[in-house]
This record gives sequence, C-alpha cells and structure tokens, in this order.
Amino acid sequence: MQHEFTIPTRGQGLYEFTRAVQGWVADSGLQDGLLTLLVRHTSCSLLIQENADPVVQTDLRAFFARLVPPSSDPSMNYLRHTYEGPDDMPAHIKAAMMPVSLSIPVSRGAPLLGTWQGIYLFEHRDAPHQRRVAAHLG
Repeated sequence: MQHEFTIPTRGQGLYEFTRAVQGWVADSGLQDGLLTLLVRHTSCSLLIQENADPVVQTDLRAFFARLVPPSSDPSMNYLRHTYEGPDDMPAHIKAAMMPVSLSIPVSRGAPLLGTWQGIYLFEHRDAPHQRRVAAHLG
C-alpha cells in the first residue's frame, strides 16, 4: 500500500507529521509490517525526534545553521552551486548529512514509536515549499 503526504513548510525548521502518518497506518487495516517513508526532494530531510519539548527542535535548527552556514558566509566561499540563493547548497549539504528515508516497524496497526518520538520533515530552505513524502506500508 502506498501514499504520499504533502507537508507545507514556511522556511527552515522541523515540521511534525506524526499524526497524519499514524492516521494513514491505522486506516490501512494492516496490523503488522514495515512503514517506509522517503522525502522526494534534495534539500530537506526526515527525522524521528523528540516531540515533547519544542526547544529540542530550536536547538537542532541552530546547530545545523552553525555547522553549515549560508553560502554568503565567508567560510563557505568555496561553494559553487549558488544559483538558487545562499541557502540552496547548504540545504543540499544538510540533506546529505541527515536521513531522507525512514523505516518504522508497525505493530497492532500503529507505528512503533517511542513515547516522546515524532516524525518530522526538516526543511533546510528559507522559502516556503510543498514537500512530498512517499510512504510504503507492507
């Protein structure tokens, strides 16, 4: 069974879509299996991360912004792929460092996530986007 989630973003940050995934899995009727998610873009990532304290998301964004600054930063002057703005190549670098797919076991009709775990799209671009995540449940 396959599905595609569309996640609207408003710029860089983490966007949780756990409930949408849980609802789709529950509606599928499949009790046990494996859920695979794949983001269909090269400038964002997928993460399973804490969803209880929003400061975790703020800190993650700040860490990766510090680790990979915009191409306009003097420390990044070696980058050549800058056609789409100073956030473009850094977004590709961040996506290369983080997962773009996730595999999550499903048991009794629900993804087996921990108590404080949520499924996030991590947007690495500054502009709003409509991100697509392909889902396969088997």
